[in-house]
Amino acid sequence: MSGLTIDRRGALVLGLGGAAGLVLPAWAQGAASGGLDAAVDAIVGNFMKAFETPGVSVAIVRKGQAPWLKGYGVRTMGKPDPVDAHTRFGIASNSKAFTGAALAMLVEEKKIGWDEPLIKYLPEFKMADPAVTGMFTVRDLLVHRSGLPLGAGDLMYFPQSSADAAQVMRALQFLRPVRGFRAGYDYDNILYIVAGVLIERMSGLSWRDFIATRILQPLGMADAVPSRELLRTPNVAGRHARLGPPARGIGPMKVIQPDEGPLIDAAGGINASVSDVAKWLEVQLALGELPGGKRLWSKESAVEMWKPQVIMSSSDGGTDTNPARPVMSGYALGWSVQDFRGRRLISHSGGLSGQVTQTAMVPSAGIGVVVLSNTEDGVSGGIRNAILDHLLGAPAFDWVASYAARTKQAQTEAMAGMAAGEAKPPEGAPSLPLAAYAGRYRDAWYGDIVVAVKGKGLHITFVPTPVFKSALEPWGTDTFRTRFPAGAGEDAVVSFAVADGKVTGIKMKALSPLADFSYDFHHLDFVPVR
Repeated sequence: MSGLTIDRRGALVLGLGGAAGLVLPAWAQGAASGGLDAAVDAIVGNFMKAFETPGVSVAIVRKGQAPWLKGYGVRTMGKPDPVDAHTRFGIASNSKAFTGAALAMLVEEKKIGWDEPLIKYLPEFKMADPAVTGMFTVRDLLVHRSGLPLGAGDLMYFPQSSADAAQVMRALQFLRPVRGFRAGYDYDNILYIVAGVLIERMSGLSWRDFIATRILQPLGMADAVPSRELLRTPNVAGRHARLGPPARGIGPMKVIQPDEGPLIDAAGGINASVSDVAKWLEVQLALGELPGGKRLWSKESAVEMWKPQVIMSSSDGGTDTNPARPVMSGYALGWSVQDFRGRRLISHSGGLSGQVTQTAMVPSAGIGVVVLSNTEDGVSGGIRNAILDHLLGAPAFDWVASYAARTKQAQTEAMAGMAAGEAKPPEGAPSLPLAAYAGRYRDAWYGDIVVAVKGKGLHITFVPTPVFKSALEPWGTDTFRTRFPAGAGEDAVVSFAVADGKVTGIKMKALSPLADFSYDFHHLDFVPVR
């Protein structure tokens, strides 16, 4: 993905862009001309120093050579345990390619077809438009062209909630599209959860068991587990984020706790080390072939999984200030595909609360890069680009300064947005007695909230999401804001619709302009439960 993106839970992920007026420092010149060890040490060390990153782990795959593996820093701030080549990170949405590969394997076994209607296999599947339900194929589960908005339904599983896969399937019919079916790209997680259900239905194995027995074990990914729930080792990377006010992403680095639940596994649940992910990239670059000649999937399936299905972005290409800007990027079956320095780049990123990770391959050069970081700052994207530049012999570019400049710009814009209306209460006040706002309210896809009078104020409970409980602070006319515990998630602005002295509904939005798209409060539409 190109440029600045807001990843899962507010990470400032700076991927492939640049910044104007950058002067290449001596360390970058040395990294460009030195050996691989010196180059990667310099790249990672300077990013970690510049952005106070606690820990990073790197793998480099090159055709005909053993993987280059190394860990840097510590697993968790304040503790001495080092990051090494076997430290497990949540690889988050890098898991999507595993789900795509699992479906490809079932296609080869003729249990499903990429372009067969999904209702042939999952009769209960239902979108808002019956016509879309009938046209929706297995392929459509993976390529983010359903018409649903960015992050649709993510509040059902970020932070962890009581929802299960059956509830996710039922919720789909109540999520409102923002564009026509197959009319464009909007990233989602919810349809990968449905893909996990499909894998279970057609294989007889749970998604976890299929991934473990059909992919992780044959590849020898000994450190990897298909869900955080299955981790049984202390060698696990911690989670870190900047939680300082007034907006997430600005403030001192702090240790936070994981908040994802098992429902997200097929979209982002795998935990693995760089030693593991290197093996994954090796079989990808070998088009499904294992050492010794056995195949996990065919060359034809490998080609299909890398074939772009929907355009993500387009531009005039690289510039002096943005040397790796892609001419075009597209989304394939669990991978993004774009040009990078004149070559095809197959890649993905992954973001969880407190961690951001990257996988990337340049098939024509036979190389792959893995960067796993234990912070939301998204430094993994800049590290990835700098390592790719070194491996490809590209002109040296100061990715640290680029990242720093654009991070500062994004934070300045965010602060301006907060100052324009969200950093202080807007004009207005409640128009009704507090008791008139109290009650149970229901959104068709998410579930219920309960508003109650406690002491001298209102309190809100998001029934499916245990950590979302808060006092409601007045925030304008018939509007309130939450104050969730630090690290529990983004705060919401809660607006009551009032008519004839009664509450007729509730709408919400995230308080912070830096809020991650997975806090999709803006998709909620609550009505009173009578």
